[in-house]
Amino acid sequence: MVTEFAPPVARRKRLAVARFWYEGNAFGPVPATMEQFEQYEWQSGPEVLSQSAGTATEMGAVAAFAEQHPDWDVVVLRCAAALPAGPIAESVFDQYVSEVKEGLLLGLTQGGWDAVYLSLHGAAITTDRETPELDFVRMVRSILPDAPLGASFDLHGNMPSGWADVLDFASVYRTHPHIDMAATADRVLNGLVAWVTQGLRTRLVLRNDRIVLPSINMRTQAGPMHALEQMARDVTIAPVMEVCVFGGFPYSDTAATGSSVLAISDARLDPEGRAATAAAEQVLAHACSLADQFRIELPSPADAVAAALASSKPGLIAVTDSGDNPLSGGGGDTPALFRALIDAQPSMSCLFASFVDPEIVRRAGAAGRGAVLDVRLGGRHGSHFGEGADVRVQVDVLTDGVFRNSGPMHTGVERHCGNTVILRLAQLPDVRVIVTERVVAADDPSFYALHGIDLNKLRLLCVKAKNHFRAAFAERCAEIIDCDAPGPACQDLSALPFRHGHIAAGY
Repeated sequence: MVTEFAPPVARRKRLAVARFWYEGNAFGPVPATMEQFEQYEWQSGPEVLSQSAGTATEMGAVAAFAEQHPDWDVVVLRCAAALPAGPIAESVFDQYVSEVKEGLLLGLTQGGWDAVYLSLHGAAITTDRETPELDFVRMVRSILPDAPLGASFDLHGNMPSGWADVLDFASVYRTHPHIDMAATADRVLNGLVAWVTQGLRTRLVLRNDRIVLPSINMRTQAGPMHALEQMARDVTIAPVMEVCVFGGFPYSDTAATGSSVLAISDARLDPEGRAATAAAEQVLAHACSLADQFRIELPSPADAVAAALASSKPGLIAVTDSGDNPLSGGGGDTPALFRALIDAQPSMSCLFASFVDPEIVRRAGAAGRGAVLDVRLGGRHGSHFGEGADVRVQVDVLTDGVFRNSGPMHTGVERHCGNTVILRLAQLPDVRVIVTERVVAADDPSFYALHGIDLNKLRLLCVKAKNHFRAAFAERCAEIIDCDAPGPACQDLSALPFRHGHIAAGY
């Protein structure tokens, strides 16, 4: 009898994945409750990979990694995200941490973990904590002191020095608008593979001088942020592997708020981390030297609307209100730009996107298309950013608020903004207004397609948005005019009651 030799089956490596992606605005009128997370992203398990496959997101990159690395078991623990808003309720964050902790401990009884990948933001805040993400990662490190731990971050993270003590690898978005989420996750996943299979060891150095840079001029295609990103690439020379530039997010109002640089080097070639230190300090010094270039003057809403209406450029003109930008923590509620629009009495095709008011949407749905209603638009959360505008409107369009992003940011991701309505102003029939049940970023063409808006026939779009709007609309618009209006993310930082004095210094 001949016994055939069967080679031993190689043990599959195990990767734990968790995600907490949230940007907190200390002045945001909408609290970050469990409802906000459940509506946007609160999921776990293998279905996360199937749902994320093909999307331009971090989890889309994880799905591709799992497909391309059959020798790895990719275990997706709790993944949570929500649109930027106010501080997170402690109970929500505690539940998130508890679930991930439970999953990690269970995994230790099922073969252990070879590596951990975390998709983070860097600017989350809770009602009681300024650095909840760092606290969370310290918990992960306490459970897995020896497993390599890698994280990806948003370019707008506020990064205290403690991050360098808990991570083994990291990367950050290099584009603003953020169209490289998947590529950022790829870099971290590749770093973890190199750690596990090739013996990589790293040194991390983080420098933060708390220099506050206005994000309105933080686009990476040109300008000072482009120069910083270029320098970061120029100094990424072996043994330096990664140079991560963080622009910071002023509205989180934390002690670490400001621009920072995280540099990572190969410890086999840079055992003391001197090369990483030199790279981080060189780029941060350049950020400090460019700080004044980030500060730009923006027109008022009235001046911006006047310029748009007077423009001779053919095609779509957009006026953006960054003060109530939903992707900076705005609640879709400030009225200044809308008031400027109706005061200008336009006689061309205009659209305002958008207000959030569930009661108006309910009333419009009950009344039906063609019904005439008297409504107050804006000021629902109070008058500190301006009184709402009382107008008579006709119900034009009703939708279920479901669309799938088709633009270059979050491509392929399905969005749910609750029921929505388009209202046409009775006294200004060329002006229409979108009102939604939930906060939504009106920065993707599919949002407008949902409402039957032909962007090629629209002349003026007034939109609560900032830089991310340009990812899909820079080429669609003949001109984009940014304005500064009162709101929780206004550009005049002296208008907000910061607890940390360094943030608004000089404004």
